[in-house]
Amino acid sequence: MNSFRLLGILLALLPLSTFSQVGGASTFAFLNIPASARVAALGGTNISIKDNDLSLAFQAPSLLNKEMDKSLYFSGVSYVDGVKFADAAYAFNLEKYGTFMAGIHYASYGNFTETNTYGDVEGSFKAADYDFQLGWARPLNSHFSVGASLKGIYSDYYIYNAFGLAADLSATFHDTVTQWTVSIEARNAGVLINNYTEKVNEPLPAEILLGVSKRLAHTPLRFSLTHRHLEKYNLKYEDPNNFGDVDPITGEPELKKTNFFKNLTRHFIIGAEILLSKNFHIRGAYNFQRRQELVISGRPATSGFSFGVGLKVSKFIISYGRGNYHLSAAANHISISTNLSEFSRK
Repeated sequence: MNSFRLLGILLALLPLSTFSQVGGASTFAFLNIPASARVAALGGTNISIKDNDLSLAFQAPSLLNKEMDKSLYFSGVSYVDGVKFADAAYAFNLEKYGTFMAGIHYASYGNFTETNTYGDVEGSFKAADYDFQLGWARPLNSHFSVGASLKGIYSDYYIYNAFGLAADLSATFHDTVTQWTVSIEARNAGVLINNYTEKVNEPLPAEILLGVSKRLAHTPLRFSLTHRHLEKYNLKYEDPNNFGDVDPITGEPELKKTNFFKNLTRHFIIGAEILLSKNFHIRGAYNFQRRQELVISGRPATSGFSFGVGLKVSKFIISYGRGNYHLSAAANHISISTNLSEFSRK
């Protein structure tokens, strides 16, 4: 299968009805929130770095490769207001068939008190989301690889439950000489099989992404650019309470409008890594949409920025990432990974 045919399949997998679904308009939004410390440090989404980091396979299955054989990965984050996310995954390579991954992405929203209409406490309950993944990737040649992930997604919100199936399909071009990597992906394309309530069809957070990474020759710098929502240009949100100037004719306050440039840049995440050595990396990124939607006027602080580090200690790779969402809210991510084959080496 050539790369052009694959691209056509990726685009065809997202039906037109999903093209208008952005934040707040779909269910299972936890699928787009990473637990990985590295991904968090790179702005929350990155599909164009190809190395031996298994956490990247949650971002795009075509990043799976034989260097991940026998890799084991765990990640966790205490998110905003006590919400917790966690990842776990294992990968193995079958030479004739490609590289496979089994993993879980988990979100816990904590304990809730159950009361009756009079406010009397009758008990407690928990709420959580689960994403069980099976991933596969295979190289087509020395530069191109393709991959797919099948997701079984389940929500347990006390008496409200939902189950669905989704898929990620991606293709990656990677040149080890020029150090260019390009990926395209159709993410979260699928349907709900059982809805929270009858006769209510809620869409999944489907989107098409394009990512590019380049390591500069003779330097430790690698830059990444991720374009989200290729299927939809308009990502702006006009706050009905955000007034700006006063109309000189009517004297009425005018709503602040999102201009062309700000709407365009909301699609992009810019990230960078400084590969100081094989065992120590520094990471940072800027998420335009996060900055524009969560910044407080007059006190921008570091909303939209993220940073982190990766350090190999003995046979373990430990990563830390911090995503700054809002002036009063940030998330600290921790990831640990290892390759079990290293324990059997003499």
